Formats: sequence, C-alpha cells, structure tokens
Amino acid sequence: MIYEFMRLILFFDLPMHTKNEIRIYNKFRKYLIQNGYLMMQFSVYCKLFPNREAAVKHIQILKRNIPTKGLVHIMMITEKQYERIEILVGNQSRQEKLAGSKAYVKL
Repeated sequence: MIYEFMRLILFFDLPMHTKNEIRIYNKFRKYLIQNGYLMMQFSVYCKLFPNREAAVKHIQILKRNIPTKGLVHIMMITEKQYERIEILVGNQSRQEKLAGSKAYVKL
C-alpha cells in the first residue's frame, strides 16, 4: 500500500436567513472543527489524511453529517499539490502558521 498524504478541501455555502439556518450553519462549522478540519478562509476548510483510502472513508461519514440545504463541495488533492498553493494577497492564516503544511491529524 502506498502512503501518500491526501488533503480534503471542503467548500460550503449555507443559507443564513433565519435563526434555525444560522444554528445549522454553526453546528456544521463546529462539526468540522471537532473533526480535525482547519479553516483556510470563511466557509473553506481542509483536513489532512494519511492516504486516499482514509480520505474516501471520511467522505462517506461526512455525507451523513452535512446540512440538507445549501451547497457543499469537497475536493481531494495530494499533500504535494496542497503545498504548491500560492497566496496572492494576504498571509497564511494563524492556523496554517501553527500547523504548517505538513501537519499531522489524529484519525
């Protein structure tokens, strides 16, 4: 088995017009953080996995925990691809500075 670190990048846009929609948004955001996701930008989170198989298994779990309304996209890339991200404006987030691009996440 080849161990190539994979990174899931999750993009979401959820409705936030009512108190219930805001509650659902906050619950989903907390779910992501509690499950090891790091915020890259507002509504863009990422998580590192030791291999493709672990990432695919996690996607199945994630599908059972996403809100029913809104838009949620996920993209799987290798850690090598992730390391080539260029920041065009601004700086690394505080979390990115603390964790670094080669951070390990407990599974």
